[in-house]
Amino acid sequence: MRIAVTGSIATDHLMTFRGRFADSLIAGQLDKVSLSFLADDLDIRRGGVAGNISFGLGVLGLSPVIVGAAGEDVADYRAWLERHGVDCRGIRISDSRHTARFVCTTDDDLAQIATFYAGAMAEAREIELEPVAARVGGLDMVVIAPNDPLAMVRHTQECRARGYAFAADPSQQLAFMEGPAIRKLVDDATYLFTNEYESHLIEQKTGWSADEIAAKVTTRVTTRGKDGATILTRGQEPIHVPAVPPAHIADPTGVGDAFRAGFLAGLAWELPHERCGQVGATLATQVLETVGTQEYEGSMPGFVARLRAAYGDEAADEVAAHLPSFID
Repeated sequence: MRIAVTGSIATDHLMTFRGRFADSLIAGQLDKVSLSFLADDLDIRRGGVAGNISFGLGVLGLSPVIVGAAGEDVADYRAWLERHGVDCRGIRISDSRHTARFVCTTDDDLAQIATFYAGAMAEAREIELEPVAARVGGLDMVVIAPNDPLAMVRHTQECRARGYAFAADPSQQLAFMEGPAIRKLVDDATYLFTNEYESHLIEQKTGWSADEIAAKVTTRVTTRGKDGATILTRGQEPIHVPAVPPAHIADPTGVGDAFRAGFLAGLAWELPHERCGQVGATLATQVLETVGTQEYEGSMPGFVARLRAAYGDEAADEVAAHLPSFID
């Protein structure tokens, strides 16, 4: 199964301030604020939704095609993805902008001050999918993940025009997009991925009811945190997939992306939706127990045992038959 993952490619710059932002904020003077904070730590991580999903697919033994825009400073990140089986020839390199960057400082109260620089991501709207499909021999699934909003709409429209099946994953961009654009992203999707809050936000912004959305997409996948995930396919009974209990919680960032990677891997292996959700839930917990969205490769040995404990022998045996040899 040839999967193209469109979306953001970014680096996260995470800093820690040992103090409280609130102690430096003066009531009545916020319109004149001019502050700097001395950070104790700087942690630079690979990120972006397309990068995270593609990495997860690569770790599970697939060869996804990542499609997005980045700057010339993406070289090390690109090499990392390629080393993990990701086809990076679909990355457009900007000659004038840096790769998208998320810069965030967190204080002792866990309050955050952050800035997102879109940078080269804005050029994703210039990318055509057809040349990518021609190079790899066709596309069986295109993931429309958070990206430059105009790029998301363009990729969705091209999927419809060219008959590519697509999975809509608007997530973070829902807050910035209005109803008409969201309708364009959702309508005719083979899969719609959201968390529980995002599912309600789509209904609110589009004006469509849950039943109307169910009539416009083939399968709706809703993640519910510790309560697992619900999979609704038109004309079929709902499927509930329980979450895999974490041994500990390190960082929730990237958990949703990991679930999507696992689910898509299950589709590529032609497993039923319940198994796809179980693979996704197991990979999501691996990420939950790890700091960083792409730092869990070392914990993958034991993946099958964890899946077996959560979902039983039959599920584990079916999934294990498709995994690369280093995962057991």
